[in-house]
Amino acid sequence: MSPVISPVLTAVLVVIFVSMVIITGIFNRLVALKNRAGEAWAQIDVQLKLRSDLVPNLVEAVKGYAAHEKSVLENVIKARAMAAGAGGAQNVIEADNALSGALKSLFAVTENYPELKANENFIKLQVELAGIEEKIAYARQFYNECAMKYNQYQQAMPGVIFASAFGHKQAVFFQVEDADRQAPQVKF
Repeated sequence: MSPVISPVLTAVLVVIFVSMVIITGIFNRLVALKNRAGEAWAQIDVQLKLRSDLVPNLVEAVKGYAAHEKSVLENVIKARAMAAGAGGAQNVIEADNALSGALKSLFAVTENYPELKANENFIKLQVELAGIEEKIAYARQFYNECAMKYNQYQQAMPGVIFASAFGHKQAVFFQVEDADRQAPQVKF
């Protein structure tokens, strides 16, 4: 006599199997979205590092022309050091915003030095920095899009049920501070 599996046992096994497949799918989706946001953040780091490496050359190019603008140059150097030592998403965002503001001030000051603006080395550095700034802007946009998708999945069904259970937290958006929304004012 062959063993017969009862219909109730079959139904229970099917429900367990389907539940495991669904939970595995949710878990894998959360992991994929988290990794995508992490990879996008790493791209921001790459561009910020390129900009950080370019800043000392830019400061040196300006030093000879704008010796009396010492405070502006010091602010750029301090902001670069802060950006280089920043750890954690929020600290990186704040350091990046500070460096962006310091660089805006630096370029505002250089407007008063026509011979500096005509310097071939300075022009090359300025063009390179402009390219890096565009890449940073794109990387921020891409990261924020990835973070938004990750956060949305955690807040919607069925992700909301499992996200915290699997240890997922909301991603931080890369935002510009209110002070950086305004053009810097340079007074002499």
